[in-house]
Amino acid sequence: MPKLSIIVWSGTTDKLYPVSILTSAAAASGWEVNLFFTFWGLLSITKQSISQSMEKVSTDYSQYAPIFSDRLKSMNFPPWWEFIKQAKELGGSNVRVYACSQTMELMKLRKEDLVDFVDDIVGAATFLEMSSDANVTLFI
Repeated sequence: MPKLSIIVWSGTTDKLYPVSILTSAAAASGWEVNLFFTFWGLLSITKQSISQSMEKVSTDYSQYAPIFSDRLKSMNFPPWWEFIKQAKELGGSNVRVYACSQTMELMKLRKEDLVDFVDDIVGAATFLEMSSDANVTLFI
């Protein structure tokens, strides 16, 4: 079974959509998927962040933010995290979401602060070991 590993560092919507769409496509194709949310990416999977449904865009592309937001709404595009949830439903135990333990400590977050689709909290070394045989590894 092919494997996709993504280190999710960015917490902006323009980067979280590609993460979630690639995850969904990989799950639909029968791939194993491991997502490792760290730094600003980790903040995007807190219950507070999800409930506020923030649509932040990278500063490099801030001029496109209104267009991006309008297109998402006009296309009835679901929030990025819905693709992750769907991928987990489709792929079952082959799609896993991990939170970075060091970033959790740095940002004083607890497991209870994270959304329900997070499978576990692991360190960087553990994630690297899980990803050592990945066919595709991305840093987004």
